[in-house]
Amino acid sequence: MTALKKLLRGLGLFLLLVAFLAAWIFLPWQALIGIAVLFALWMALTRSGRQAASVTWVGVGTLRQRLGASSVVVVGIAGVVGVLVALLAMAEGYRHTVSSSGSDDTAIVLRGGSSAELMSVVSRDAINAIERAPEVARDAEGRPLASAELVVSANVQRRDGEDGSATLRGVGDMAWAVRPELKLVEGRRFETGRRELVVGTGARRQFQGLDPGKEIRLGSQVWTVVGVFESNDAMASEMWADAEVVASTFNRGSSRASVFAKLTDPKAFNAFKATLAADPRLQVEADTTADYFAAQSEALTNVLRIIGIVVGSIMAIGAVFGALNTMFATVAARAREIATLRAIGFRGMPVVVAVMLETMLLALLGGLLGGLLAWLVFNGYTASTLAGGVASLSFEFRVSPELLWQGLKWALAIGFVGGLFPALRAATLPVTDALRAM
Repeated sequence: MTALKKLLRGLGLFLLLVAFLAAWIFLPWQALIGIAVLFALWMALTRSGRQAASVTWVGVGTLRQRLGASSVVVVGIAGVVGVLVALLAMAEGYRHTVSSSGSDDTAIVLRGGSSAELMSVVSRDAINAIERAPEVARDAEGRPLASAELVVSANVQRRDGEDGSATLRGVGDMAWAVRPELKLVEGRRFETGRRELVVGTGARRQFQGLDPGKEIRLGSQVWTVVGVFESNDAMASEMWADAEVVASTFNRGSSRASVFAKLTDPKAFNAFKATLAADPRLQVEADTTADYFAAQSEALTNVLRIIGIVVGSIMAIGAVFGALNTMFATVAARAREIATLRAIGFRGMPVVVAVMLETMLLALLGGLLGGLLAWLVFNGYTASTLAGGVASLSFEFRVSPELLWQGLKWALAIGFVGGLFPALRAATLPVTDALRAM
């Protein structure tokens, strides 16, 4: 019966610990700050709190004497936080790059059932009908701000010498008007009817031969790079050329992959979608570019986040055992001191809190160090991955304040687990046994 009670008590403590950690990781920062304020008031206004502060101050004051053991906790947790933040920064950078490509006042129209541009085919008749929709904005000359575009995948040699796949987008003059945020930073635009390319800054970083004035073979033809554009989104990883020339080179006829349309107002999207659905000639689906690109980034972003959490969790287990080992050794070394404090009237709770605070202080230092290293090394770091499964997308890691805060919470959670059991050991250690052992 005694063994069963111990098992049930241990299981209950474990479940309570898991529930606490889950709540801790997902609590907003406002709630955590509130908890910290209440804890500080407890330490300042209550007898047990003042005792805990006194014991903590003594323990912190002896950290220099245990610098080697304490650094194990700090370095271990710093490694966990650094890796976790770096992996999550990769996911955040990819999500930001892809989702920044859209807006609520621009619609994309694909063939019905198509999940991406490379899988879509929109006929010339459908393009004409889409351009005539009353919800499509017009320029000063009365022309619809709609861009029928063709997307193909082209083999290009990467900077590392390996073969890669780049997105070649065939566009017309309206593509620039539909995307006013896109800026030409070097060279000029391609001329209609000529095999000329304007490349994004991301594509230029990834692939060889994309500097203005150079020639590159795409398909069976040689193309000349004449300009470079910047867009701060997924378009920066593409190469642009005249749609008719791209269609003839890759045997795509008069059809296009998609139509990008600037709407008269963001609120006009539902009416625009209804207009397309009411035309029996059209078998197409429309979405705002904001929603379309957000959906495109969702799957890979979730995968990268899951990988980051799994890897971080595995490393966190190792950091927890390192903290446990260090803090158990600390409790053993301070057994006489802790026993003396309890013998002169200090309660068990202040001792538990003091050991926990010491561990979480080391965890805080490790979290700050890991977050700082992740920010210095990875923030703005350029990487590339497959977008849509076929073409490379260049993006930058984004170490945001939210990710740093998340990493700090992980560090404190590791410190909590690593200090809890040694703290309980210190509080329940028989005073007479501790004094006799020393």
